[in-house]
Amino acid sequence: MAACRAGLAGVLLAATHLPAHALPSFAEVRQEFRPSDTLILSREGEVLQRIRTDATVRRGQWVALADVSPALRTALVLSEDRRFWEHSGVDWRAVSSAAWGNLWNQKTRGASTLTMQLAGLLDGDWRQGPGGRSVTQKLGQAVAAQVLDRRWRKDQILEAYLNVVPFRGEIVGIDALSRTLFGKAPHGLDDREAAVAAALVRAPNARPQLVAQRACGVLRALQPAGAARADCEGLDLFATAALQRKAFDASEGIAPHAARRLLASRTGRADTVNSTLSAPLQRFATETLQRQLRELHGRHVEDGALVVLDNSSGEVLAWVGSSGSLSAAAEVDGVTAPRQAGSTLKPFLYAQAIAERRLTAASLLEDSSAQIPTASGLYIPQNYDRQFKGWISVRTALAASLNVPAVRTLVMVSPDAFHHQLRAVGLPLRETGGYYGYSLALGSAEVPLLGLANAYRTLANGGRFSPTSLTPVQRPPTFTAALDARAAFIVADILSDPNARARTFGTDSVLATRFWTAVKTGTSKDMRDNWAVGFSQRYTVGVWVGNAGGAPMWDVSGTSGAAPAWAAVMNFLHRRAPSRTPTPPSGLVQAQAQFGPQLEAMRREWFLQGTEQTSFAINSIANNDRRTWTSGQKHTQTGEMGPPGRILAPAPGTIVALDPDIPPHRQRLSFSAEGADLRWLMDGKPLARGPQAQWLPWPGRHVVQLTDAGGRVLDEVRIEVRGAGVRPAGKTPTGRKAD
Repeated sequence: MAACRAGLAGVLLAATHLPAHALPSFAEVRQEFRPSDTLILSREGEVLQRIRTDATVRRGQWVALADVSPALRTALVLSEDRRFWEHSGVDWRAVSSAAWGNLWNQKTRGASTLTMQLAGLLDGDWRQGPGGRSVTQKLGQAVAAQVLDRRWRKDQILEAYLNVVPFRGEIVGIDALSRTLFGKAPHGLDDREAAVAAALVRAPNARPQLVAQRACGVLRALQPAGAARADCEGLDLFATAALQRKAFDASEGIAPHAARRLLASRTGRADTVNSTLSAPLQRFATETLQRQLRELHGRHVEDGALVVLDNSSGEVLAWVGSSGSLSAAAEVDGVTAPRQAGSTLKPFLYAQAIAERRLTAASLLEDSSAQIPTASGLYIPQNYDRQFKGWISVRTALAASLNVPAVRTLVMVSPDAFHHQLRAVGLPLRETGGYYGYSLALGSAEVPLLGLANAYRTLANGGRFSPTSLTPVQRPPTFTAALDARAAFIVADILSDPNARARTFGTDSVLATRFWTAVKTGTSKDMRDNWAVGFSQRYTVGVWVGNAGGAPMWDVSGTSGAAPAWAAVMNFLHRRAPSRTPTPPSGLVQAQAQFGPQLEAMRREWFLQGTEQTSFAINSIANNDRRTWTSGQKHTQTGEMGPPGRILAPAPGTIVALDPDIPPHRQRLSFSAEGADLRWLMDGKPLARGPQAQWLPWPGRHVVQLTDAGGRVLDEVRIEVRGAGVRPAGKTPTGRKAD
């Protein structure tokens, strides 16, 4: 009998002229296997994200036979090829039985072995068509199976079959089947699940009832000899539910936005893509951001984003693009989406002013009402609390995030020059400096979190800029000088000073870490965006919270919004690694700075060499000890003759636009004049007395007059107030908060 079979195999080989040498090896099949998904790996080699990249098929990763559950291996052999481990590729006993059954018109089990089926899957010549296989195809398939059996081991044949066999619809291979129908890996399949999987091999697109019927037979075959008959009750419902399940999502993991970014920038096809992300840090950052957003849920905050950069290499260590299931816009990538920067741009403004020697960290700026004429009307900046601090140093103005001093600084620098500086540190501003005007000092421009974090990384690197990277780089980055190193050091020193920020944030805020860090918060107009961006010796961390749709938050400040997440991630990064104070670059000197009475305490301050001074005070006018003048009247202290009174502000032709986001009764226009015993008239009616006055603006054109005690008009200006709609009643933002 054996000799007959061998002779028949030889006849078949000669008859079909099969190119047996063309059959691939197991290694070639394994190498050519392509899953329908791409895996994004962390720097540690861990899978961060699985994302589907082939829409034509649903194929998972190649699964080694040892990683397939024993139940499925046994079920498949019992269902498809009982003598798989014994025959040489063709089950001649089954062939004889099938032939005898066909002769007597009896229904018998098919003679196709697993090896023959694999041969048909590997070579299209033997693949079954709509009308079944021809006699020539069957003969060729049988010969190919014997060739495979001689060249491959049995375990290799079974492993390859499990990975390339179509199961149902677009599902190919056991990994895709297990994850789609059962929501688990192949090694976790139990007897019932294995029986359903084996039944699908015989009839991939059969109705659930037929699948359950065949699975029942497999399940009973799995039972040990002498065991009670397997109970198939409920198998119908189980099979129906499994065939309807689609648990294998198109994207799955903890870094979906970074994965899409990597896939968009790659060239060619790869089953795996290496990234710079750290898996433990990515998990912690994701959990931290979601926890903080749950805390803010009652304040109408839904979205957030977080990014961590390595200062030396520019590699992205964590990329959390959204709050995931907490968001109605989870697909929007908050790391790359442009948002209004708020006060986070101020460090670069002061750094530029210091580098240009317009200011020092100890220079005094006046935090008072300012009215700046522009081409579009009068620009009146306000602080977050609508209060003014008087004369303060640059260190205090930046650390406490005061708005009016920042605008006064931008007047010195100019919007166009500041715009050029922001682009130099890598911020892709959409418009020109003239478009933003003086509001650029307060962060009216929209910037992405990734670009903003990298700009702060530029500060951390002494003013040197280099791009960020999501893919590992072998060579050190190429840096370009974007900011004066000395100015960058001074600004970093200010941002790390808890005493300097105490006026706004207190001395024990969440921004104060146990190790050296420099940090700045920011809040955009109407509380639509809240930021916390800062750096340590080794890392830069940026966090944004808000709403992807632009809706305002409620009562969120610089220390209650993004800052807690920033502090948590920074503490995680430095739980075992120190962060030391940076070394000052050459060209800096430190000197004792003493301030005038009732200003600031004496301290050691950093200066660009050549700009240092020891005393900082203001003259009598700056101290509001102004000399008062009247026409033809001597000053009581100096005896000098002075000019008549005149209006200093507002300027003639001023246009005031009411802000619809501020309650009308909270808006005031400040008037100031010089002279003695002055009276203010508004449209001919008495308004106030003295050199200063506050007026509740009212839409229309108005005449402001300044008179002496006798009613003689000393000066006059005409202004226009343009009305703005009053916000309807209801819950509204409470105004700008501390940032």
